[in-house]
Parts: sequence; C-alpha cells; structure tokens
Amino acid sequence: MKVKILGIGEANPGKSIAQDSIAKFMLSAHGLEDRERKKLNFLYRKSGIESRYSVLEDFEKEDFNQFSFFPKNKELHPFPGTKERMGVFCQEAPDLASKAADRAMRKSKVTKEKITHLILVSCTGMVAPGVELDLIQSLGLNSSIERYCIHFMGCYAAFTGIKLADKIVKAEPDSNVLLVCVELCTLHFQKEYNEDNLLANSLFGDGAAAAVLGCGEQRGLEIEKYSSHVIKEGEKDMAWGIGDFGFEMKLSKYIPSLLDKGIDGLRSDFERTFGLSSIKNYAIHPGGKQIIEKVQNAFGITADKAKHSFEVLKSFGNMSSVTILFVLARMMEDDDVKGNILSLGFGPGLTLEAMNLNKV
Repeated sequence: MKVKILGIGEANPGKSIAQDSIAKFMLSAHGLEDRERKKLNFLYRKSGIESRYSVLEDFEKEDFNQFSFFPKNKELHPFPGTKERMGVFCQEAPDLASKAADRAMRKSKVTKEKITHLILVSCTGMVAPGVELDLIQSLGLNSSIERYCIHFMGCYAAFTGIKLADKIVKAEPDSNVLLVCVELCTLHFQKEYNEDNLLANSLFGDGAAAAVLGCGEQRGLEIEKYSSHVIKEGEKDMAWGIGDFGFEMKLSKYIPSLLDKGIDGLRSDFERTFGLSSIKNYAIHPGGKQIIEKVQNAFGITADKAKHSFEVLKSFGNMSSVTILFVLARMMEDDDVKGNILSLGFGPGLTLEAMNLNKV
C-alpha cells in the first residue's frame, strides 16, 4: 500500500511586495552608509527574488509615519518585542492556514467529514490553544480529530509532516490526513546589521500550504522512500532561536558550499536508496538561488528540471516549511512532469531531507 499526496492548497497574505521595495525599507531600517548600501542592493538584485508576501504592510512604505506595526520613527524605537510579534501571528496565521487547507481539500476531493488526522507545522509562531484548534472550527472538522503539532524544525519540517502522515495512513488505511504548514517569517525581521540578518532579511516571505494525504484512488504523488541526514559541519551555520525581538536566524553564506559537499558525500547512499539514475524530476527547496544552483551542480540537473523551484523563489521567496509544497503543487499540475520526483529540503542542523515521490 502506498500513501499519496492527493491535493495541495496555497495561500499568501495581502498583495505581493516587490523585492526592490523591501530593499528600500531595509536600507532605511539599517541606516546604512554608501559602501554597505551598495552591498545590500547587490545582494537583493542577485537573490533571484522579484517579490514576496508579508502580513505586515510596513515593508512597502517609504514614509515611516505610515507604519502600522513598527514605530513611526527612523530608529524603529522601541523595537517590537517577541510578544507583539506573536500577537500578530495569533491574529493572522489561522485565517491564512484555513484558506490553504480549504483549497487542498477541494483539490483532493476529500471532504471535511473524511479528514481523520490534522498535522500543523510552523517554526515562526507557537501558541496554545493552537492554530490547529482554529482550523477545526473554521473548516468544520470533527472535534474528535487526532491532531499533532510540529514546531521549530525550520525549512525541512514539511518533510517531517509528510513522513508522519505516511506512517499514520499505513497504520490506519482508511484515514485521511490534513497537513497544514503556515509560516509568517517576516514577523521576525531583525534590524541589527550583521551577515546573518542581512541574508535572512533578503530571503524570507510569508505563506501557508496544505496537503491532503491518503490512499484514495485519485491521481497524486505516491510516497516511495525517504531519508534524513545531518551534516554536522554545518551545525553552527544554520540555526533558529527565540530572542527578545522575535526569532533569530543564524544563516551563514557558507551554507550552499556545505550542502554541495554534504550531497557529494551522500551520493552513494542516495544511489542505493533512490536509484538516482532513474530519477527524472527534482523538487528542490528554494532556500536561496545559490542553494538551488548547488543542488543542480551536484546532481547534474538542467535549469529546466529546476524551473519550478526557481519560479517559486522568484515570486514568493523562501517561506520556510511552506515552500516545498508550493514547488510540489506546481509539479502536480505540470503535464510535462512524469514519473519519479526526488524532493530535497534543508534546515537547521544542518539537516538534509530527501523524499522520492512518484507522480501517478
């Protein structure tokens, strides 16, 4: 028996914000001088991102007097604390997650009455009672539904959610699992100017994605095999912690090179587990332009085979756990994508997740 991803739904808050507009906000917020201004502008131009989404409207406003979340002054003082940011998460995340979940159920043709398990994924907000309870109410799910929460695992957490759903359905073949990822990354903007914040502020956006998994007869993505690896050399290069002014990201410029070396060292394991020679398609987590390119080089993937990852990065940026589901949604709808898909995700640790899916 093989479990399938039967449908994926997506949602983003508000209107898309041009990367150039976000760059202007950052230049002002950091108070940069000429040399550093050029450095930031160069990074944003070369990011491969043209637009992102945010639950905060301030990033597209040039006049600080119009700010609605950040203080109305150039120094952004007093800078919003973690409690204020979590207040926005509690207000905005449930509705965004509900929209994605509703769309996933519609695409999968699995009705709310048939959803037996709910998995919530987020690394950008935590609250109890949680978003999963809001989803039960807004979607009209059975109040006795089994629910699970996966928090603070970072960009690869959707893989953890899919694996959990796979195990649930294999144990209970009549079940249908609703997996919901919601990430409001831009709530955690940090104004201190350093390499970590410069990179993180240039990449992350907000969004939600949901998937329904089960053994239905409809077409979908069959889960074949998966594996998880930790690249210990990168333990200090990608990390995620809770600070006084939101959640703080450790994100060094060496990550693409570390992934390149890590993948190269795992090549024989990948060949044994997935049979690389039979893989026709790749779903790469768009953690950044260089990350996609390093994976391309490691596996000899043409630009066309990585186009959906580049397209998601271009239009949405990195939405942490949500992002890989956006890529897979596009591959499900692309008639040119047939057969096996090797999906790859990366996160704190440095963790590398791999999953082989079969489009049927």
